[in-house]
Amino acid sequence: MIRIGHGYDVHRFAEGRKLILGGVEIPFEQGLLGHSDADVLAHAIMDALLGAAALGDIGTHFPDTDESYRGADSMVLLHGVCRILRQHGYGIGNIDATVIAQRPKLKDYIFTMREMIAKNCGIDVSMISVKATTEEKLGFTGRMEGISAHAVALIVKD
Repeated sequence: MIRIGHGYDVHRFAEGRKLILGGVEIPFEQGLLGHSDADVLAHAIMDALLGAAALGDIGTHFPDTDESYRGADSMVLLHGVCRILRQHGYGIGNIDATVIAQRPKLKDYIFTMREMIAKNCGIDVSMISVKATTEEKLGFTGRMEGISAHAVALIVKD
């Protein structure tokens, strides 16, 4: 049995925070605002994986009302999501994700993001695709108000 899930996340820019995408710290003058490290890419991937298995979303498993997740490393949370999937008998077929950001340019960090995601999912990097695009200065990402990400995941029942 195969199942497909979609995930989406968005966070606004904030001063005084690190910019973390796909578990990689990106040098930039602003970071993203959130309860955890606000890694929109990791959050979209987690929601895609959980959605494919019909196991809720990251807010179900790691609520922002729980202070123990304040500042949490999203790669640790992703590792936990993959453990939950395995406990329910699912493996990951592949993950395809897109980060939408006017700036910063991300091409130099894409492979490292793929490696971090693969490591925390316990799968080969060849099963992870990460792309980055702008919105040609349109919408909130184009106006540099924040960053968003979409992800699609295929999971298989072991």
